[in-house]
Amino acid sequence: MARNRQRGRSGAAEGLVEAVDGGLAELISDRDRPRGWTLLIDGAPQSHVDLDDPALLTFEYQRRLGHVIDLAAPAGRPVHAVHLGGGAFTLARYLSATRPRSTQQIVEVDERLVRLVRDRLPLDPGARIRVRSADARAGLGRLPDGWADLVIADVFSGARTPAHLTTVEFLAEVRRVLKPGGTYAANLADGPPLAHLRGQIATAATVFPELALATDPTVLRGRRFGNAVLVGSDRTLPVAELTRRVASDPHAGRVEHGKALKDFTGGAVAVTDAAAKPSPVPPPAVFR
Repeated sequence: MARNRQRGRSGAAEGLVEAVDGGLAELISDRDRPRGWTLLIDGAPQSHVDLDDPALLTFEYQRRLGHVIDLAAPAGRPVHAVHLGGGAFTLARYLSATRPRSTQQIVEVDERLVRLVRDRLPLDPGARIRVRSADARAGLGRLPDGWADLVIADVFSGARTPAHLTTVEFLAEVRRVLKPGGTYAANLADGPPLAHLRGQIATAATVFPELALATDPTVLRGRRFGNAVLVGSDRTLPVAELTRRVASDPHAGRVEHGKALKDFTGGAVAVTDAAAKPSPVPPPAVFR
């Protein structure tokens, strides 16, 4: 059962809390934007949406994924995109606003979350966005070969990426669905000693000849837990422009590529289905 929280004299934001398959979903209204909302699952921030301005990205990692979307094809050109993990459909809304007439498929395992977002944060009825309630890997398996220009993986269960979405076999499915020259981007989360992140880079390197990593320098140096966006393709990536955009963000980041990225992996071994583990549990302080 959902419960509403109204804005009071203290200035607390209006919101809604509702049980979904993955825990407790909370929608908190944005004090500065009449139709802006932040989605949290079990207290962990997942997405921010402004229904009046779907091209607005406020979360640090979502801005970096937005740069990848912008650079995946010439500006404004429609693309075919797959979103593994739906959240509040923030990136699908962004892509629809910046690349009209694009065709998109969202795969989100949490059926009750999908219903909540559809109800409270409705999609533009004119957008070409389909939403399928399914496991990300199973949903990917239903897509035809060479369908997508872009595949974005942003899947978390209890603030952890499920083990079966961290492997060579999973990325082989991603590569199958991508067109030649297509782009893969994943939101990864890790902290010191960064074993998960290094392993994910090594894993992606077995599937994609070109890789880049965008993150906060303090995360890269293992000083704190945080997000990193890993980008892969079989074409030369626009590293210089991605670097410029990431560096000019409100929370400036850094892009690693080539030998520097390979050296960063430190000999990490690619992850297979037989040895896969979920991403690490974030420390409690991350969400305070």
